[in-house]
Amino acid sequence: MSSKQQATNSVFWSAVERFSVQGIQYVLSILIARQLLPSDYGLVAMLGIFMAIAQTFIDSGFGNALIQKKNRTEIDYSTVFYFNIVVAIVVYALLYFCSPFIAAFYNEPKLDMVTKIIGLTLIINSLAIVQQTKLTIVLDFKHQAYASLLAVIISGAIGIWMAYNGYGVWTLVWQALLNNILRVILLWRFSIWRPLAIFSIASFRGLFSFGSKLLISQMLHTIYTNLYTLVIGKQFASDELGFFNRASTFAQFPSSNFTNVIVRAVYPIQCKIQDDTKELNRTFLVYLRMVCYIIFPIMIALCVMAEPLIELLLTDKWLPAVPFFQILCIAYMWDPVMKINHNILNVKGRSDYFLRAEIIKKMIAMLILIATIPFGVTVMCWGLIAYAFVDMLVIIYFTHKLTQITFFQQAKSLMSVILLSITMGVLIFLIMLLVTTPLCKVIFGTMAAVIYYFGGSYLLKFNEFKQLLSIIGRI
Repeated sequence: MSSKQQATNSVFWSAVERFSVQGIQYVLSILIARQLLPSDYGLVAMLGIFMAIAQTFIDSGFGNALIQKKNRTEIDYSTVFYFNIVVAIVVYALLYFCSPFIAAFYNEPKLDMVTKIIGLTLIINSLAIVQQTKLTIVLDFKHQAYASLLAVIISGAIGIWMAYNGYGVWTLVWQALLNNILRVILLWRFSIWRPLAIFSIASFRGLFSFGSKLLISQMLHTIYTNLYTLVIGKQFASDELGFFNRASTFAQFPSSNFTNVIVRAVYPIQCKIQDDTKELNRTFLVYLRMVCYIIFPIMIALCVMAEPLIELLLTDKWLPAVPFFQILCIAYMWDPVMKINHNILNVKGRSDYFLRAEIIKKMIAMLILIATIPFGVTVMCWGLIAYAFVDMLVIIYFTHKLTQITFFQQAKSLMSVILLSITMGVLIFLIMLLVTTPLCKVIFGTMAAVIYYFGGSYLLKFNEFKQLLSIIGRI
């Protein structure tokens, strides 16, 4: 199979895994959110920073280190497997004993037991990190899709039953726990790999030299992104955090998921051509423009149609989330640019550049966060837009050192996509002025967006449009 065929096949099954699972979760979350209160989501969101930091520690960048390493061995896999489990148990024990203090910090007594139960997902997830990595290395996203899909359907069905039977916040807790248990069981079923009874210090040191820098970088990013939840949960009411949490989750859904599909699918392939700079640069620009071609119009359309969408899907009680959602759509719209550039640093094995970039970005990001806190949640969201542009400038600076591709070259390659997406957004806004009901606004706005964007792509002869039609035709 050629490199191009491998990429297409990988992207397809990675997309199936990501969007079938996340799409079903998206629908399920809408059904559950219609029954639960914003404060229920706010309560679970308060634990976000603690759970995210814990999960980052458990992986420690070893998953990416295994993929990037050319001469990986069975000893490497087993070493990572046992390391993940030990760290997961230690981290969960810390979380268990700190749970009363977390509840006291937020002045939410219920958080004590919620933390102890939902924290079990850390140990459960650690049991399948290597299995998932093995499947990713051989580009087997099909079985990952099966495992994730079955897990989310079963746990989601139970979650809906619990939501409609008055279980409140425990709906979210038990749904998450069951989803992770089922997914781990299925990954073990689909992966033929089993650990050896060995732990190698030499292997650990070799992998840690690469993974440790990714760990620190990811830790900085995790702490920063979850600081918003921490600050809002502490400074504002739990329902305010619930509005922010749902707005952030829904705004990240298209951008984060599609970008992760591309990054996860092409990372093993790009690692194979890491020494061929010319080919690596070519694929970099192709993937960058392709993912932005799809993400930019979606994010702008969601921003413009935010109010009727939320009113239609989540009911009137969630309307205070609209301004947060609109701003965050613009902030997260730039995720593809950042992540595709990040990916190149990992492919070239320059986790040191990755770490330097992260330190610089987060220093500036903290200043933005501190400056916006006194002005409320809306201004804090605007701060995320400012950070997005800082992130792009910094990471492209380091990518340029390895690829010689400048910020202006990347901007130039994306400019036609940006302009077409913006004018599409203006058209949606004008169409929505002509209709009154939320359903009509969404239907006519979506129809106008699709016709205009793809019609414009055809007239402007976008290669991405042709590639998209080709992929759809093969499917």
